[in-house]
Amino acid sequence: MVKLKMKINCFILFIRLQIYYNNYPSTGNMEEKKKEFRFTKEEIIEFEKLINLSFSDEKRELLQESLTELDNNIQTLRKVELDNAVLPSIQFNPYIHTNIKKDTEIFNPTERSDLKRPENLENLAYASIPELAYYIKFQIISSYELTEMYIKRLKRYDKVLECVITLIEEEALQKAKIADEEILSGNYKGILHGIPYGVKDLLAYPNYKTTWGAVPYQDQELDVKAAVIEKFENAGAILVAKLSLGALAWGDVWFDGVTKTPWNLEEGSSGSSAGSSSATAAGLLAFAIGSETYGSIVSPSTKCGTTGLRPSYGRISRYGAMALSWSMDKLGPICRSVEDCAIVFNTIHGIDKRDPSTIESSFSWDVSKDPSNLRVGYLKTVMDKEYDFKSFDDAVLDKFKELNVELIPVELPDYPVNEMSFILWAEAATAFEHLTNSGDDDLLVRQELHAWPNFFRVARFIPAVEYIKANRLRTSLITAMNDLFNEIDVLISPSFSDALIMTNLSGHPSVVLPTGIRENNVPASITFISNLLNEEELMYVAKLYQDNTKHHIITPQDILDKAINQ
Repeated sequence: MVKLKMKINCFILFIRLQIYYNNYPSTGNMEEKKKEFRFTKEEIIEFEKLINLSFSDEKRELLQESLTELDNNIQTLRKVELDNAVLPSIQFNPYIHTNIKKDTEIFNPTERSDLKRPENLENLAYASIPELAYYIKFQIISSYELTEMYIKRLKRYDKVLECVITLIEEEALQKAKIADEEILSGNYKGILHGIPYGVKDLLAYPNYKTTWGAVPYQDQELDVKAAVIEKFENAGAILVAKLSLGALAWGDVWFDGVTKTPWNLEEGSSGSSAGSSSATAAGLLAFAIGSETYGSIVSPSTKCGTTGLRPSYGRISRYGAMALSWSMDKLGPICRSVEDCAIVFNTIHGIDKRDPSTIESSFSWDVSKDPSNLRVGYLKTVMDKEYDFKSFDDAVLDKFKELNVELIPVELPDYPVNEMSFILWAEAATAFEHLTNSGDDDLLVRQELHAWPNFFRVARFIPAVEYIKANRLRTSLITAMNDLFNEIDVLISPSFSDALIMTNLSGHPSVVLPTGIRENNVPASITFISNLLNEEELMYVAKLYQDNTKHHIITPQDILDKAINQ
């Protein structure tokens, strides 16, 4: 009976094999089939060099057939068009071993009083959010007047800064009028009510272009309202401009110009939150929203002398934002002070079902809190070496010692983070695969070694196995970073150390702020980093430094006026 069953099973297997070969797309004998294989043995040998492996001829024969099938699968998938907003089913989660804060939230920002109306409203161009809120709340000036003032400055100084892609003038003035009416009737919505702001032009807003800074999308309109803009509308803030970004969120070169830093108009503002940093630094609006994947808040905030918050991954909804890297993109405020960043962050953080990466965690802000007892670390080995900004960074450490804050020397975890950064290239190439497939990547302004068109192509050669291994290393990195923050509360780091890519991979938050002006009349900066979801203590320590140095209150107004009047 057993032998009979075996014979039946063998017969069934034989029939299945016959069906398989009869339905195989090619015809003829096996030698003819081999001729129709998509890849030759010689090509496979060349590919082996890229992945640094070597196979036998027998294995290469098997690969010929399998790679042909794989190629067919890839070609089929390539015909399927996906919107940039479609998320991959693989969800990055840095919070596996993190306690989510559910504390009672306290919001106690600085309260201003006894402020007089200035003779010239442009004297308020660089005012803090608490100051502007006082003027508007008590109707010393109107939101309409403030909005009109900022719009005039945007028009005047954009001629030299090239930081504005779309000015939202008429609608902004109408909404400012409504804000004034609401406040007059006693319906005051809070500290951002009536305050004008701008957003990086990767955030969608209906009836206006969302260009992503790139030629292929310069006329794109999306019938979507970004989640952060919705939250600002609910808070009564006034959107006045969509600001420049380097094409597809890289650098300061966009389809119609190069955005400048207001401190030195011969230099670009860096990127990719180029316009958000430049406009805020120049006093063209009260604050702006930028984004960071790998330095896009830190770098332009450094070059422009602004204060930028890159929150923990998932703290702010990216719904309605251009996707570049689903596991690394983060939105954040770019302001003139740490407290302004805290105020903006308080308004826009929180969970959003439309963005499954978002996380609900409490946040409090209390300016009466004394942060001097927090454990502050610094990267001793890195900061003992010679590098750009060293004298400025040493002065930061000296200031904390002067404030009687004990500094704890620490080191970053030892991980090949620069080598892991191809995670970003792979995700970005997927987000914009149609540009490479169609050849429309030729339309992007920057065509060079370190620009998106080349990196999109390079990403096609990243083996899937290595991509997944890099993400496994990333999990280990997150654990190591959490261990580091068991020793300290906040870390002081040079802005452009390995901590930049490391924390963008791990999802940890940072604040970057100015520390002085360099010889080329461009600002220097320092970065503060904390554990996941610990934005409170992060900003308390950063504010302690900022309050005791005042670098952030110096403005480039004289430089701007000289350029305009020439």
